[in-house]
Amino acid sequence: MSPLDTDTADAPRRRRLEPDERRAQILACAIDMFGERPYAAVSTAELAQRAGVARGLINHYFGNKRDLYLAVVRRMVTLPRAEKVSIPEGTPRERVDAIVGWLLDTIAEHGSTWVKVTSHEGVGDDPEVQQILDQADDAAAERMLMMLGHADLADDARLRALILAYAGMVKVAGREWITRGSLTRDQVHRLLADTLLTVMTETMPRVRG
Repeated sequence: MSPLDTDTADAPRRRRLEPDERRAQILACAIDMFGERPYAAVSTAELAQRAGVARGLINHYFGNKRDLYLAVVRRMVTLPRAEKVSIPEGTPRERVDAIVGWLLDTIAEHGSTWVKVTSHEGVGDDPEVQQILDQADDAAAERMLMMLGHADLADDARLRALILAYAGMVKVAGREWITRGSLTRDQVHRLLADTLLTVMTETMPRVRG
């Protein structure tokens, strides 16, 4: 067994995992911990204990705590591959409801961690974190245009800007629902669906001219 996998106090309780499984296990625990408390309050020593691994394994797979946090950010904002996302069918309202449902399912998967990551409650004004979030927003805008049936317009800067502005509302509404509890999921769904329907049927045609 590698020295990184060895910790005399905990070794009997550990099960040998393949590297990809071990990395995924550590990342899953990090996602939970960064969702439970501020970045500064998360220690790699406690994370290692919770994940049931030697602390050296965290450094081996992720580097330092900041690098691990960046991995969490990437995981939170990574969308399914485009070919795995189906384009909703039906009336505009039915399509919008399907898209918003997909968005809220994505948010609910990791709840408070998603809110903290997307609202910059992590390492503060970090350019690398911002770059990851900006790239994710661009990818999400492209994905939503595809789901709205406008994949051919993904390069239109004006339409992408509309979707990015809408994404800002999604983040705020997600925080009100997940963290503050001031809105229910159904209320958030109605707000986001009504707004997206207006953007889709009224605003986008006007912007396109």
